[in-house]
Amino acid sequence: MTRNHRWLTGTALAATVFTVFIAALSLEAERRDANQDLQGDKPRDDRTFDRAIDRNADRLLENGRKIFRFDTFGDEAFWGDTLKLHQAIEGQRFGGVGPGVSPATALSVGLKVDADALPLATLNAIRAKQVNLNDPAVTLALLDANAVVGVTGHRRGNGLSSVGIQCSLCHSTVDNSVAPGIGHRLDGWPNRDLNVGAIIALAPDLSAVANLLGTDQATVRKVLGSWGPGKFDAELILDGKAFRPDGKTGAVLIPAAFGLAGVNLHTYTGWGSVPHWNAFVANLEMHGSGTFVDARLNDPVRFPIAARAGFAHVTSDPDLITSKLPALQFYQLSIPAPKPSQDSFDARAAARGEAVFNGAARCSNCHVPPLYTEPGWNMHTPAEIGIDDFQSSRSPDQHYRTTPLAGLFARSKGGFYHDGRFADLRAVVEHYNTVLNLNLSDSAKRDLIEFLKSL
Repeated sequence: MTRNHRWLTGTALAATVFTVFIAALSLEAERRDANQDLQGDKPRDDRTFDRAIDRNADRLLENGRKIFRFDTFGDEAFWGDTLKLHQAIEGQRFGGVGPGVSPATALSVGLKVDADALPLATLNAIRAKQVNLNDPAVTLALLDANAVVGVTGHRRGNGLSSVGIQCSLCHSTVDNSVAPGIGHRLDGWPNRDLNVGAIIALAPDLSAVANLLGTDQATVRKVLGSWGPGKFDAELILDGKAFRPDGKTGAVLIPAAFGLAGVNLHTYTGWGSVPHWNAFVANLEMHGSGTFVDARLNDPVRFPIAARAGFAHVTSDPDLITSKLPALQFYQLSIPAPKPSQDSFDARAAARGEAVFNGAARCSNCHVPPLYTEPGWNMHTPAEIGIDDFQSSRSPDQHYRTTPLAGLFARSKGGFYHDGRFADLRAVVEHYNTVLNLNLSDSAKRDLIEFLKSL
C-alpha cells in the first residue's frame, strides 16, 4: 500500500469515527429533548435556579389570579359593617332594608355573573328563562356560589352578615355567552356597564363618606348619581372636586387592566406604577386593611381631604394587602390586550392606516409600537395634547399619560380619553388633526381609524 493510500485510509477512518461521534451526540440530544418533553420542557434537575424561577412564576400567576378575582383585603369592615351595603342587597325579606337587589336589578347596574361558577343545570335553566331573575333570593344564591364577579357575600341565616368587593368588580367583565351579563370571565377588561355610583348609593348609611367629604348624605348620593355607567372618581376622597368647571362629573372611565406589561405608569394621569396604584386602591378606595405610603398626599392645598384624613401614611393591623401586591402585579402584567375579530375592521385599509399612523399623523411619536405608549417617561402636559387640565391637576405630576392603544375595541364603550369626551375614534382623529395641524385627507383619516380598530 502506498503512502497516499495509507493516508487516504486513515482519513476515511477518522471521518467515520467523527460521523459516529456526531450521531451519538445527536441521539443523546434527542433523548434529552424527549425526557424534557415528558416533563413539560422543564430541566430534569430541580436544583437549578432556572427551576426556582419557573416555580416562582407559576406560583405568582396562580396566586395573582385568585387575589384579583376573589380577595377583598378585609374590606367587608367598610362595605358591610360601616355602609351596611349587604342590608340593601338582601332586602327586608331576609333581614335587611328595602326591596332587596334581584339579579335583574344587579345586571341592570352592570354587575356580571361568572358562568363557570354555576352548575350546568342552572345555566340551562337561565337559558330557558326558568330562573326568576326578579327574586333577591336568587341573588343570594349566586353570592353563595361565588358567581357575582367582584363581590363576596357572607351569610347569616337566610340573609347576609356582610359583603366585600374585589379588583375584578371594576376590571373584569364577561363574554355574555349564556345571557347578557352572564358568561365566562374576561379579566382585565374594564366593566363599562358598571354603575359604581348607583351601587354605592344603595347603601343605607353613607355617613362615613359624608363625614370624610365634609358634607351630608344627600349631597353624597347626588354626586354618586352623577357618575353613570363605567365611571369612577378615585380622586374625590382626596380633593373633594366632584364636578368639573363645566358642571360635568369629575369621574373618569374605568381603565383597562390588560396590556400593561412594559408600560411605565398605570393611570390616566400617571399617579404611579401598577403596584403603587394597586396599593392605593386596595387601601383608600376599596377600604381594605393594609399599609399605604405616599407623602405627596400630605399637600393640604391640592389634596385637602387626603391630608386631613392622613392618607399619606395608612397602616392597619392586620395588613392583608402588602404581601399580595407582588402576585397581583404579576398577574395583571400577564394579561394580554385582546385582539379584535378580523371582521371588525377593513384589513386593507388598516394596512394603509398603519403607514399614516407612523407617518403623516405622527401618532407613533408618542404611541410607539409595539407598546403604543412611550418606553420610558410617558407623560404630557395638557397643552401638548390640546385638552383642559382639570383631571391632570388632580394628580401629583399634573400631566396626562400616553395611554397604550392595544385592545381599543374592548374599551370603546363610553367613549375615548379619560372622561369619554370623544364619542368615537373619528372624533379622536379629528381632534389631533386640528390640534397638530396635520391636514390629513378624508381617506387618510378613514384608513387611520381602521388601523386603530385593528389594534
